[in-house]
Amino acid sequence: MNQHILVIDDDPVLLAMLSDYLKEADFTVSTADCGIYSNNIIYGKNPPDLIVLDVIMPLMSGAKKAKLLKQRKKSAHIPIILMSSKEEQELKAIAEDSMVNDYLCKPFTADQLVAKVKKLLS
Repeated sequence: MNQHILVIDDDPVLLAMLSDYLKEADFTVSTADCGIYSNNIIYGKNPPDLIVLDVIMPLMSGAKKAKLLKQRKKSAHIPIILMSSKEEQELKAIAEDSMVNDYLCKPFTADQLVAKVKKLLS
């Protein structure tokens, strides 16, 4: 079975693009446009093997969502990649504070995304 990636971003164009990148790399992909509404996927029948999460989103920031996921026993094991258009030093600090596994600065290429995902899932 293909590994399942959940991409959470409030930008529908970016969500579609990232989904395409990951599907082309033979991953099964689910998407959500909000951290709050992603719980049915994360805690559902087919939970993700990895989450790609945008930092800047309405309702709940990606950093806050990541912290909550890392604090819950049912989701603490899921690797998370935070992505943002923030400066790299700021994003690195947010990633460390949120206890995520890795981060990506926007803009990034399909190859950069797929390489980080494969590294964390290997």
